[in-house]
Amino acid sequence: MQKLLVCRALHEKDDGHRISRAKFFFIALVCSFSWYVIPGYFFTTLTSISWVCWVFSKSVTAQQLGSGMKGLGIGALTLDWSAVASFLFSPLISPFFAIVNVFVGYAIIVYAVTPIAYWGLDTYNAKRFPIFSSHLFTSQGQKYNISAIVNDKFELDFAKYREQGRIHLSVFFSLTYGFGFATIASTLTHVGCFYGREIMERYRASSKGKEDIHTKLMKRYKDIPSWWFSALLVGSLAASLALCIFLNDQIQMPWWGLLFAGVLAFEFTLPISIITATTNQVN
Repeated sequence: MQKLLVCRALHEKDDGHRISRAKFFFIALVCSFSWYVIPGYFFTTLTSISWVCWVFSKSVTAQQLGSGMKGLGIGALTLDWSAVASFLFSPLISPFFAIVNVFVGYAIIVYAVTPIAYWGLDTYNAKRFPIFSSHLFTSQGQKYNISAIVNDKFELDFAKYREQGRIHLSVFFSLTYGFGFATIASTLTHVGCFYGREIMERYRASSKGKEDIHTKLMKRYKDIPSWWFSALLVGSLAASLALCIFLNDQIQMPWWGLLFAGVLAFEFTLPISIITATTNQVN
């Protein structure tokens, strides 16, 4: 939707405004770029102003709680728009209910689940590792040497892996991984509960030849031949299968894995499309 609005603003005729839409867009672009250079290049501290860390500079717990880059970011401030939009994509173009939903989920995970798992339950020996980190660690809290367990063919060397030990994650990273898989599964449940009846009604209506408003609007444009899409699907699938079969030592994916991935993508296309269209949230 935001791309459509930009295109309309740049190409539609002005309706008597003092300043043209294209000129306003250019001014906004220059101003936003000029400001982003400050926190993004010249003064990166503005991305996360963690006053808690300044006040309690010698406290490890305060660093974990107050740091906006390596901790929970409690009390941290930012003057960098990219930090504001880091988990909402852009609050200016997303519906309010979607922003609230994401913020509530973010607050629960960061300010409730993560502290309880780290300080309260010591989940997965969490206190041995940083509370917030995307790195991999050994059981002693040292950074994991990935290159030591991978051979020349980029395959896992199980003997070296057993010698170095299991890979450990920070508690925040492991929890977000788990919640990420949960959100994928909940996508099907959410769409089925809230949009299932409408999907079936639309499907029955389309099978009977009834046209909705979108179909009527699209009739203004010339249809693309269906065989174009079929040829593209067959061609890309054949090329992918050929790579998986004949270059398996480099691709490292069996042919059945490719087909399975394609089936999963097909199943999630409609649910994810509905959520993206209604919330403007891609992930």
